[in-house]
Amino acid sequence: MRLAAANLTAQEAGLFPGQTLADARALEPGVTVDDADPAGDLETLSSFATWCGRYTPWTAIDGLEDGGAGGLWLDITGCAHLFAPTKSKPDEQGETALLDDLVRRFAAAGYSARAGLADTPGAAWAIARFSSAAATRIRNANAIVPPGKQQAALAPLPITALRLPPETIDGLARLGLRHIGDLMALPRAGLARRFGETVTRRLDQALGHLPEPLSPQPPAPSWRVCANFAEPLGEPASVTAVVRRLTEALCERLASVDRGARRLELALYRVGGGNGVKTGGVAASVISKGRIDTVTVGTSRASRDPGHLLRLINEQLDRLPEPLPDSSAAVEQAIEFLTVTAVTTAPLSAAQTSYIGGGQQSDAIGLEQLIDRLAARFGAGNVVRFAPRESHLPERAQTVVSALGSTAEPLSQPPPPTVMCPRPPRLLPHPEPVTAIAPVPDDPPLQFRWRRHSHRIARAEGPERLAPEWWHPTPLGPSSLGNDTRDYYRVEDSDGRRFWLYRDGLYSDDIADPPRWYLHGFFG
Repeated sequence: MRLAAANLTAQEAGLFPGQTLADARALEPGVTVDDADPAGDLETLSSFATWCGRYTPWTAIDGLEDGGAGGLWLDITGCAHLFAPTKSKPDEQGETALLDDLVRRFAAAGYSARAGLADTPGAAWAIARFSSAAATRIRNANAIVPPGKQQAALAPLPITALRLPPETIDGLARLGLRHIGDLMALPRAGLARRFGETVTRRLDQALGHLPEPLSPQPPAPSWRVCANFAEPLGEPASVTAVVRRLTEALCERLASVDRGARRLELALYRVGGGNGVKTGGVAASVISKGRIDTVTVGTSRASRDPGHLLRLINEQLDRLPEPLPDSSAAVEQAIEFLTVTAVTTAPLSAAQTSYIGGGQQSDAIGLEQLIDRLAARFGAGNVVRFAPRESHLPERAQTVVSALGSTAEPLSQPPPPTVMCPRPPRLLPHPEPVTAIAPVPDDPPLQFRWRRHSHRIARAEGPERLAPEWWHPTPLGPSSLGNDTRDYYRVEDSDGRRFWLYRDGLYSDDIADPPRWYLHGFFG
């Protein structure tokens, strides 16, 4: 195992990318190690490119580099004047202010950024990574190459700044060519014959002799439909009809690209300042924005069913405040503009349904729609379900998650057989102590007393031994009673009731420390 990246603190301690993990821990025993996630890094880098749209609409990612770094391209042509000098900083130029703001915002978010600006992408790439000005403070004018001065700025930089393959860099270094200025003094024909056209092409691109086209990141599609009215709408029936028409049009657009809505937002632009209301929950809320009332609804899974989405929206429309009896107030509450936006979408392909109708898929869709309606009415945090968790301890084998957005996927095939003993369908919130009479050493109990009632055991099966999770330093959760081994028994009393008991800890002959028995669940 080797280090894929190291932060500045680790580098100061002598750690570097490519070093084995054993050597890194030998140098710094307290080093914190996380698994490398290149796919997650690319996703984060893509989000950074989208965020840089505040500076220019032309952004693109340069990809990941050795050592964990990542690059971004920003074409700020025609955008620098938006960061023109201010009265407090009359000597600051727009380009310098733009780069300074960019680096400062990355630093505030916890990222170390270096920036460079030049007429060509190759020169800007080299300045950002190898110029000492970019490494110290972006306000240094040397980090910005003046127009037509690429040759003087690139000459002292190493040949690595030309984005050449490692084998080409090694070949040039063996000839004593270590800086870009050394290559500029050599005949181009000789370089091309010895090292191929890559060296001369990268050099000409950095100097501006050859174009270097870059593809910008496409903007995210906007899923929004709107309606503007010549006469403001005041009747609820008219508003509902327009919302239905817009929702159907939006669902048709989503269907054309095999997508569905996860979060919808309805904005009502009123003539005057309406007083909106705010309802609890994440699934649906109504927020007053002066002259705009916004209704937001969410779905557990992507959906483009107009009827289902309209049902969620209409339930929130009923919570909007009624206009006052005064005629002038009613006019101010009238709606003159209306938009329906799919804020969050997800892929949703057409699925084959049963030829006789109904079936498992219809039941799953009905359950999802029921979850959406309950979450819209009671709040997303109040509608939950159980999800499995990787743990053999009964109290930790499942967890409670929000039902909205976490609907269990239906099984495409039956689960494989398991050798685990059957578990009871009902568990107590916390195992409750009982008084049991049992032979020794590993026999099931003959009788136990729970909540002042005695139960005589007619049948028993077990034990099923569950060892503690040794990889957790402390017991997890309020229902954990310690790190002792448990021996579980399935027992049935003389009345036919079935219980799940366990003995805490291994058996001991010590009379002063008798085994402790607990009731943990019930069988049907």
